[in-house]
Amino acid sequence: MSQHFQHDVLVIGSGAAGLSLALTLPAHLRIAVLSKGELSQGSTFWAQGGVAAVLDDSDTVESHVQDTLDAGGGLCREDAVRFTVEHSREAIEWLIEQGVPFTHDHEPSEDGGFEFHLTREGGHSHRRIIHAADATGAAIFNTLLEKARQCPNIELLSQKVAVDLITERKLGIKGKRCLGAYVLDRDSGEVDTFSARFTVLACGGASKVYLYTSNPDGNSGDGIAMAWRAGCRVGNLEFNQFHPTCLYHPQAKSFLMTEALRGEGALLRLPNGERFMPRFDERAELAPRDIVARAIDHEMKRLGIDCVYLDISHKPADFIKAHFPTVYERCLDFGIDITREPIPVVPAAHYTCGGVVVDQHGHTDVPNLYAIGETTFTGLHGANRLASNSLLECFVYARSAAADILEKLPNTPLSSSLPSWDASQVTDSDEDVIIAHNWDELRRFMWDYVGIVRTNKRLQRALHRVRLLLSEIDEFYSNYKVSRDLIELRNLALVAELIIRSAMQRHESRGLHYTLDYPNQLPEAKDTILAPPIYRD
Repeated sequence: MSQHFQHDVLVIGSGAAGLSLALTLPAHLRIAVLSKGELSQGSTFWAQGGVAAVLDDSDTVESHVQDTLDAGGGLCREDAVRFTVEHSREAIEWLIEQGVPFTHDHEPSEDGGFEFHLTREGGHSHRRIIHAADATGAAIFNTLLEKARQCPNIELLSQKVAVDLITERKLGIKGKRCLGAYVLDRDSGEVDTFSARFTVLACGGASKVYLYTSNPDGNSGDGIAMAWRAGCRVGNLEFNQFHPTCLYHPQAKSFLMTEALRGEGALLRLPNGERFMPRFDERAELAPRDIVARAIDHEMKRLGIDCVYLDISHKPADFIKAHFPTVYERCLDFGIDITREPIPVVPAAHYTCGGVVVDQHGHTDVPNLYAIGETTFTGLHGANRLASNSLLECFVYARSAAADILEKLPNTPLSSSLPSWDASQVTDSDEDVIIAHNWDELRRFMWDYVGIVRTNKRLQRALHRVRLLLSEIDEFYSNYKVSRDLIELRNLALVAELIIRSAMQRHESRGLHYTLDYPNQLPEAKDTILAPPIYRD
């Protein structure tokens, strides 16, 4: 039997953004943090590189701002960039206070402090990436999770899949407020009702829409899809970042070769050992990710090869093992000794630069609904995300949203009489093969038609295919009980359509969006904003 739950704040997503917001809120609030799988299955745990922040005396806010604007292809919103960078130091100081074990350069100084090791990544003019060896995400996640477990007011709930947001509009009540969410309990198979004063989408991105991705399986655009159905605008979804260097191995699935490898001197080579990046950009291997990914894609297609090679074997073995222990051990599992030989790599979908339109407090277009992290479009990333700005965005906006929630709390009542999920008209499915087939078809045509290089004809084909799929999925959703696979497929197909529509509206090549039909950049940079029909009601 389905259950009803009440909280002050419902956080959908258990990664860096969601946990940071929960931990920043005061202890007297009842907070639920939902994860649709195990708590560690989000992207945060797998992040390798680190967090970009202005921490060194030789670095400046202006320099970090300018690097971000340069990488963003003229499309960053400078107020969002400045807001994020200006709050970078305090965000890192907060993480250090929580106990995150960042790598430090030296033994403790005389005054008891530490000097942390800062590395450099593509697009950055300074060493400003603070990290925990090459497993920064795991270090941050484990620290924040342990802190959250110590807080009696925070409920950490795994195997909970958000189906849809509950709004006054959907219930036929006057108003537009978000009142909570319907959530599938994977253990019981029932859809429970969570009511909350404030609901926060911290669900990550949508890179699972592509056949090859560095992301874990859960990144299916759930937050973006639920927000759209609730009446929120989305922005710049055509900008999907492809990480240039994902390990190419039949058993590796989605293991990422951190950008810090190139920051520390790794070189990209063709099978014959020739370097090729200097032919594409004067910054060579340290060019922004979109340039490096397109260069690799070009060389693979030109030569008909399956991969290129990332080579750091010219560095001392002790240096490699000390700086990249996770990469070293993981590659060794597949028979690759990176101290002696190059690593086979290919580009893979990595980060969703667009998302739900929010302001600097994480407000969406729906009252009492917030969104933070990769789910959002803040204006920070523009047409291409600068390396390691993503985790920074999570912490800065989580803390800003938490402060705003606290301010609005006294004037926000809890809706306690929400209707239960109605499953009276559906049955158990005996045709789940349809879900598996549609899932595979969607990801394949998105890779082929809406990938690193696009054309009008490819986008038209993709739009036609995705609309047929959406029709099939809607019919299936209306007649059968929901499951995690069905919920994710429904969300992913919707986000795929939004990505395609966004790409079709951009008649230029800028940043991560590259089309053969419009290879040049327009003189004026404009965001692509889509609004659902109910937004205009």
